[in-house]
Amino acid sequence: MILPIVAYGHPVLRKMCEDITPDYPELDKLIANMWETMYASSGVGLAAPQINRPIRLFVIDSEQIINNLEEDEKDEYPGDAGVKRVFINAHIVGTSGEEWPYNEGCLSIPKVREDVYRPETVTIRYVDEHFQPHEDTFTGVTARVIFHEYDHIDGKLFIDHLKPLKRRMIKSKLDDISKGKIKVDYKMIFHK
Repeated sequence: MILPIVAYGHPVLRKMCEDITPDYPELDKLIANMWETMYASSGVGLAAPQINRPIRLFVIDSEQIINNLEEDEKDEYPGDAGVKRVFINAHIVGTSGEEWPYNEGCLSIPKVREDVYRPETVTIRYVDEHFQPHEDTFTGVTARVIFHEYDHIDGKLFIDHLKPLKRRMIKSKLDDISKGKIKVDYKMIFHK
């Protein structure tokens, strides 16, 4: 089932999310709905707060980015084949590498894209949908997507990484989104 995306301005997007246990109600169904929602809205990642659930859960599919690169772009992300994965109770263990810019967008902040600087590599501890523990290191655009979704479960948004002047320049767009004055081709929830 395709779920509505929570729009910028809703308080759930600013909550520090809680870890969950294997008996979380209808978790398999929730994860399936998150995949369906992410693909239906042309996303590469989706975090639970974006569907109004303040829990430490996100899904990513960076394979679609890597697979759609032009031949001359493939050298930009060496060692990054992309991943399609569920991250539950994720906690960053460490980061490394130079910070580099990438033009990020967010389903909760439609029609706003800005360059955000993030480290090249992230090491993250999490459990998968079967609650099997993992500690993995990701690089390139996959690390980028993980950082972005991880921010969501910590109550942060990509615009929090922008310089104050850039934030002021997009303030009216953000205000419009929070008031529901935006047209997108997916369903959204706006805070009243």
